[in-house]
Amino acid sequence: MDGEKFGIAVIGAGMASAPHLASLQALHDRATVHYVVARSAARAEAFASHLAHAEVSLDLETVLEDPRVDGVLLLTPPNTHLELGVRIAEAGKHLLVEKPVDVTSNRAHQLVSSCDAQGVVAAAVLQHRTRAAAVKLRQLLQTEALGPIHSASVSVPWWRPQSYYDEPGRGTHARDGGGVLMTQAIHTLDLFIWLLGSPREVFAYAVTGPAHRMECEDTVAGVMKYSSGCVVSLFASTASVPGFPERIEVSGVKGTAVLSAGRIVVRFADGSGLDEGEEAALGAGADPMAFSHQPHQAVIHNFIEAATGRAEPIASLRSALQVQLLIDALIESSVRNQPLLVKSPS
Repeated sequence: MDGEKFGIAVIGAGMASAPHLASLQALHDRATVHYVVARSAARAEAFASHLAHAEVSLDLETVLEDPRVDGVLLLTPPNTHLELGVRIAEAGKHLLVEKPVDVTSNRAHQLVSSCDAQGVVAAAVLQHRTRAAAVKLRQLLQTEALGPIHSASVSVPWWRPQSYYDEPGRGTHARDGGGVLMTQAIHTLDLFIWLLGSPREVFAYAVTGPAHRMECEDTVAGVMKYSSGCVVSLFASTASVPGFPERIEVSGVKGTAVLSAGRIVVRFADGSGLDEGEEAALGAGADPMAFSHQPHQAVIHNFIEAATGRAEPIASLRSALQVQLLIDALIESSVRNQPLLVKSPS
């Protein structure tokens, strides 16, 4: 620690770095960014120019050897996370990784195991868990306010233009690890697991429709089933012009809750209800960065608190493995055209 401030190095300065930059600026009294590392010196310099003490470096080893660096914010493409993350953990630095953990569940598990072996705090940027409306719904479920849950739905009707997928590597297995499930719907699916736990079995159809030219899927429809008997419908797409808010609906014997765009609406069987939160842009349309940085700021603040022993990570890297295993099952179910069991992290 540099005095009372947490020392950070940022690795990666592409499009996804914008909300992180705004978050780090807001957290300037809690953390100091000492380095920005990127393959593009111009991008690194542009990012660093907005931070008071940040230096640009193309030498990762020098950065990792600097004792002022307590933790690393890893914002590089998913297919680089394992190799870079292992180096960061072996240097004894705490690690916060943009989703997904890596392009395959096997690689993701290797990174989690390495972080565990080195004893560093490792977390994922799964910021939907920090939203106030989501926290409220989790509290309702934990107190069984809705009664036994019998059904639910998850919908992510987003839109991305073809120009989005024209960037080399985007929407491919090699760089991103998949299409709409791994890159967009992963946030809502992770939140759903955070709320209800992972389903036992899934059956899905994953397709690439006429809206896009891309390697991986742009639309997925399916069902998920829990051991309790609860059934869930799933729809995720980046072909729903012009893009609409994601939505989670949970129905129980005592009531139904709808979580959408930062707002929760609950109606109970006795006629009472609640309506909390504010409508928020979540990047559902052509501009994937059209959303507030506040949830990212909450994740980074929590990471700092966890790394300094003041809190538990709200989205530990190990907990992030489950959503990737769910995505694996959904895609494999489509390939095999049959229901499949969802694996649990070993």
